[in-house]
Amino acid sequence: MARRNVVVIMSDEHDPRIMGCSGHPFVKTPNFDALASRGTRFRNAYTPSPICVPARAAFATGLRVHQIRHWDNAMPYFGAQRGWGNVLQDHGIRVESIGKLHYRAEEDPAGFDKEHVPMHVVGGHGMVWGSIRDPFKPRHDGPRMLGERIGPGESSYTEYDRDVTARAVQWLKDAAEDESDKPFVLYVGLVAPHFPFVVAEKFFNMYPPETMPEPKLHPNSGYVRHPWVQEYADFMGGEQRFADNDERLRAFSAYYGLVSWLDDNVGQIVQAINGSSLADDTTIIYTSDHGDNLGARGVWGKSTLYEESVKVPMIVNGPGVPVSVNETSVDLLDLFPTILEGASVDPAGEMGERPGQSLLELASSAPQKDRVILSEYHAAGSNSAGFMVRKGRWKYHYYIGFRPELFDLETDPEELRDLGEDPAYEDVRQQMHRELTAICDPHEVDRMAKEDQAALIERFGGVDEAHKFGSSTSTPVTSAVTA
Repeated sequence: MARRNVVVIMSDEHDPRIMGCSGHPFVKTPNFDALASRGTRFRNAYTPSPICVPARAAFATGLRVHQIRHWDNAMPYFGAQRGWGNVLQDHGIRVESIGKLHYRAEEDPAGFDKEHVPMHVVGGHGMVWGSIRDPFKPRHDGPRMLGERIGPGESSYTEYDRDVTARAVQWLKDAAEDESDKPFVLYVGLVAPHFPFVVAEKFFNMYPPETMPEPKLHPNSGYVRHPWVQEYADFMGGEQRFADNDERLRAFSAYYGLVSWLDDNVGQIVQAINGSSLADDTTIIYTSDHGDNLGARGVWGKSTLYEESVKVPMIVNGPGVPVSVNETSVDLLDLFPTILEGASVDPAGEMGERPGQSLLELASSAPQKDRVILSEYHAAGSNSAGFMVRKGRWKYHYYIGFRPELFDLETDPEELRDLGEDPAYEDVRQQMHRELTAICDPHEVDRMAKEDQAALIERFGGVDEAHKFGSSTSTPVTSAVTA
């Protein structure tokens, strides 16, 4: 049967518009472009939550963040809710991972027969200090979020990605030579272009700092941030922590360089498939857990509901997948049925309350212009929940305790004009809010998240003690991983 093997490649913090195939004016991504040219690229793909751990828990289970209550980076997935890997194991299909998962611990029943060099949250507990909300408690005493050094060179993350890529290539070579010809699903987790913003000189030099364009809507030019976003910016202190403007420009160069470095690694993995006997019966999926603001609105990292942060790449390539750019809105929850179908497992009996649809089916169907997608945020730097609803041309942001935002992505794809208080769009706002409340009660979800986070903080000894737990920057690569 066609599509019996599946390879899922997930990066970290990749804004999907920063690819040549997405129309970016200068970034160099020949391997992503080639992959998209042979399959379906979903142009409107989103994360269930614009921060690592909740997004990845939702990806594993096919359930929304508020359904599984993995709210933030201190509440990692550990297998309590059934994931697509568990389903594959029940069907006797080989399922393994190589690289970053950001779950709780390797010994948890998270749905993999074997985890090769996994990266999980620090200490099995993750970023507990980020669970302190309402009021939040910033942590500016540790290393900078973007890394202590920005520019050309090597970091533990580039070394890790190199190792993950090499292991994935060898794994696929061995699978191609396996005479038993058993079907498999392989997940590969790469870290780039996640900070620290350090990349090999070859890739850094592709993007000279002095040529880097200024991002849109910077507060220095008079733009006023939405107050919920302003709280996050105050919490992270990103722009204020650059040593000077030269270092700030190097951050752009490094991010673009990391995207090209990622592209190179993905190219090696794809070539290991396409250059072997696996090519005719393997579906390849490329995606990321969320995007990166990359200085837009003066904000760095993820954690906002704007397109830069909340969108993800989604390319599907393989037997029977049409060559197209698909306009249907999709998200990481759709990968649950997609992976199962790609491995010749009928997902119907597993869906239950899962809202996802198989991307293999969506790729071959007429665009669903009014499909509704939800993303939600309950994590570091937010005193209240934020919800995003995408339906057709409209994108609605609802913040507990703050005014909403509304954008017409058909006429304003860069979200330059907020219609959230424009009287002419009152009917649209009401319609979009009804779409939100049809999925969940946002105020009740906010209450649930804070209740769970308060209980977590109490287990760690209260606010002052909890504030000490977890990395203040990116998850470190342990010596066991790089050994």
